[in-house]
Amino acid sequence: MSTTPSQRDLQKARTRRALLDAGLGLLREQSLSSLGLREITRAVGISPAAFYRHFRDVSDLGVALVEESLGSLHEVIRSGLTERTEDAERIDHLVGAIAAYVRAHPEHIRFVASERHGGVAAVRTAIAAELDRFAEEVARLLAEDEVSRGWSAEDLRMLGETYVDTMVMTASAFLEAAQGEGPSPEAVAHTARRQLRLISLGRRHWTSGQSPGT
Repeated sequence: MSTTPSQRDLQKARTRRALLDAGLGLLREQSLSSLGLREITRAVGISPAAFYRHFRDVSDLGVALVEESLGSLHEVIRSGLTERTEDAERIDHLVGAIAAYVRAHPEHIRFVASERHGGVAAVRTAIAAELDRFAEEVARLLAEDEVSRGWSAEDLRMLGETYVDTMVMTASAFLEAAQGEGPSPEAVAHTARRQLRLISLGRRHWTSGQSPGT
């Protein structure tokens, strides 16, 4: 049986892609909660009824954008953690990879940054879930390092969350720099390397399971 996509399947995929791209483009100037379905379909050149062949509503489109935005950033971070083991090399690669990702996908970072605490509950929940999954995977990857030997699951999770928070904030800072706001890209990279270096140094002196204040 042939598995070659039909012309209908290809057209459906192209339309879905066009809707996602149109949504991202329109979100440069407004929030998802203010974005209308007719605005999106008008930008793509399809009827509002055709929209429902791809998404249940605008918030469903927003959830798909979350998965796309953070999923692709996730891949960038994962490769940096798995392909390099030396701290300095890993940090340089991660910061450079995040900067490159922001240059290539500024709309995705802008969307996540603006909607993480935005007015659409389904999208806020999707972002939180993706970051939670992201932290779990980073924790598993970092658990393989020698320095993590003997760490509790709780402390590994805390480490994963710290890495993810730092990298998401770094991506947002690179975006602001590209827009001419805040520090320069070079300054953002310098700060990010220092932050990751601080995490790395603290990690080497951490006693897993120690109680607060010890």
